[in-house]
Amino acid sequence: MSSTSASGTRVAIVTGGSRGIGRQVVQRLAADGYAVVVNYVGNQAEADAAVAEVRSAGGQAIAVRADVADEVAVADLFDAAEREFGGIDVVVNAAGAMALSPIADLDLDQLDRLLRVNVRGTFAVDQQAARRVRRGGAIINFSSSLMRFARPGYAAYAASKGAVSAITLILARELRGRDVTVNAVAPGPTGTALFLDGKDEQTLARIAAEPPMERIGTPEEIAEVVAFLAGPGRWVNGQVLFANGGAI
Repeated sequence: MSSTSASGTRVAIVTGGSRGIGRQVVQRLAADGYAVVVNYVGNQAEADAAVAEVRSAGGQAIAVRADVADEVAVADLFDAAEREFGGIDVVVNAAGAMALSPIADLDLDQLDRLLRVNVRGTFAVDQQAARRVRRGGAIINFSSSLMRFARPGYAAYAASKGAVSAITLILARELRGRDVTVNAVAPGPTGTALFLDGKDEQTLARIAAEPPMERIGTPEEIAEVVAFLAGPGRWVNGQVLFANGGAI
């Protein structure tokens, strides 16, 4: 099995690639020469804008809608990547959902929706990736530093990301002999629009003071970690990388 398409271009699928960290990962991998499949579920305008940014810089990209928790839609997403670009080398699973509430007060329907995206979605995407990523490729999931922070109100989200970490570590071992690495990135607080929304200056200052770096991370910094795992970081496998400025 070749590790690149017939044209010599490596191909990446980025779920949740229309916004936030996923959007930055799309731009970073495209800058490294990847043809990128931008997955989205609801906001086609943002996905189309992400594709336009890549193409305006001379890269290759398409947008494909798929609910990551729907195994049929995920299979279609991978089919579209193979049909358009000839194969798949890197899968970045950046789609995710969040629900904040103390355990005593959480609506369990919210918990079900959260687990559907973060756990079932990761599993469905990784299942197709395990079957299709070519030799020399990489599968990169998204966990969270909130597993370590143990911050009140984040139990459901942190639990779902703990499951992502477990899936990651086991899949790396299941792919023995395939020359495909499997890792997870666990960001700390990162300055996306979603993170910043609704937080006052005092709250942001308190969060920024937690890591020794004394600031909030940027989507670009997380994308750099992903690019390392996707490319030169071949000896890193079966790991969860905490990218949080040393907060804990």
